[in-house]
Amino acid sequence: MGLDILGDRQSGQDVRTQNVVACLAVSNIVKTSLGPVGLDKMLVDDIGDVTITNDGATILKMLEVEHPAAKVLVELAELQDREVGDGTTSVVIVAAELLKRANDLVRNKIHPTSIISGYRLAMREACKYVDDKLAVKVEKLGKDSLVNCAKTSMSSKLIADDSDFFANLVVDAVQAVKMTNARGEVKFPIKGINILKAHGKSAKDSYLLNGYALNTGRSAQGMPTRVAPAKIACLDFNLQRTKMQMGVQVLVTDPRELEKIRQREADVTKERIEKLLKAGANVILTTKGIDDMALKYFVEAKAIAVRRVRKEDLRHVAKATGATAVSTFADMEGEETFDPSFLGSADEVVEERIADDDVIMIKGTKNSSAVSLILRGANDYMLDEMERSLHDALCIVKRTLESNVVVAGGGAVEAALSVYLEYLATTLGSREQLAIAEFAEALLIIPKVLSVNAAKDATELVAKLRAYHHTAQTVADKHHLSSMGLDLSKGTIRNNLEAGVIEPAMSKVKIIQFATEAAITILRIDDMIKLVKEESGNEE
Repeated sequence: MGLDILGDRQSGQDVRTQNVVACLAVSNIVKTSLGPVGLDKMLVDDIGDVTITNDGATILKMLEVEHPAAKVLVELAELQDREVGDGTTSVVIVAAELLKRANDLVRNKIHPTSIISGYRLAMREACKYVDDKLAVKVEKLGKDSLVNCAKTSMSSKLIADDSDFFANLVVDAVQAVKMTNARGEVKFPIKGINILKAHGKSAKDSYLLNGYALNTGRSAQGMPTRVAPAKIACLDFNLQRTKMQMGVQVLVTDPRELEKIRQREADVTKERIEKLLKAGANVILTTKGIDDMALKYFVEAKAIAVRRVRKEDLRHVAKATGATAVSTFADMEGEETFDPSFLGSADEVVEERIADDDVIMIKGTKNSSAVSLILRGANDYMLDEMERSLHDALCIVKRTLESNVVVAGGGAVEAALSVYLEYLATTLGSREQLAIAEFAEALLIIPKVLSVNAAKDATELVAKLRAYHHTAQTVADKHHLSSMGLDLSKGTIRNNLEAGVIEPAMSKVKIIQFATEAAITILRIDDMIKLVKEESGNEE
């Protein structure tokens, strides 16, 4: 006698296997894009837009995964993208591998709860080990280390060939937006770096502009191309002839009155503009429109007005120049006023031509310095992919600067942890032993996938790598071997700290934490009830 639920219920092992299979399917998609020799994916969405990318989060976002368990992995990649900015592919691969191993353990009659507590323990130990033993403070390494972090992050992307060039661009950009907040912490707001894409020339012709670039031109030809010093007003409403609100009816008995109403409508806007100019504004940015009649006042006052500025651009400009974004002129008394304190200031605002577009540059902003990266490239796909890669690299450099701790890349950390955890597992007498051993095995998936993607012999390389790390952890004076990792272009093992393949330690720690959490979440499921959608209509 089944339950009276409209739907099918699956429980126990079936569900677990299904979930694991779904997650493995997702991870297999991104598997080949991991590492410096990873390949790119071409995704075509339902309206035929093509995206070519190597970024794990982007790939998964575009896949529109249906399966509930696999969705967890997609969210996982997005979380990693938000928190760290890079390492999205690794997270998904590690999580799926942990699941696969856990599923085998469950088949061998080990309760999921034991596995979960084992995984938790392994995760804590792994993170502790990274922080204590593997991490290297950045102060010892200087600017080169930042460039190397950026290069490591870009190595798997389309711009790997020019990574020297781009890495320097990225490091300069991040250091340009350095600011100290009220509590005295040094922050690097990545949002202050504006990335503009312009067709033409080659990737090598990308450059860094000091100042914030808006991808729109002046709204009228008669306006000056340069204003210095600039007082900037950021508005969020229409500077058009004010029309009556919807549903307002005016009964006019005398046709001459009609003309007066029209006149008044025009004057409201004129008064608004006069208030702006009186306050001293000579650059006006608005997210909405400005009509021709209103433009003429700005031209006469020799001010630059820009219409249809993107909302987020306006926010950034307001933040950088110390302006307040104003959404209405109304004040407490019901009058309309514009206080000069709402204005932001900058040294100059210029219109420049980049490629075929006019761009408004805001230079020498008052508060934080804003910089713009102008990317050049052959076509849209290339530019989009460059932007994604640079975003990853920017985040990585920011994390490195904020945490000041790096680890060796190229599978070094994973191999070290694997050896360490395996040893740890043998010292435990409890049930968790097996789970920790499997956790250790699972971490090896990263060096394995790296070497498979490089068309190298994975088994041999990983074995060598583990031998090195075993020596590093057991022989007292061989500790320097703990940063041995794969060299994928030659197919050998090398010391990656010296070779300059490094990543922020925070990125590795987060990868381990997030992957474990996701694996645990999916592992805990042992019952799935799918409700049947109720048929609408009159069945009775």
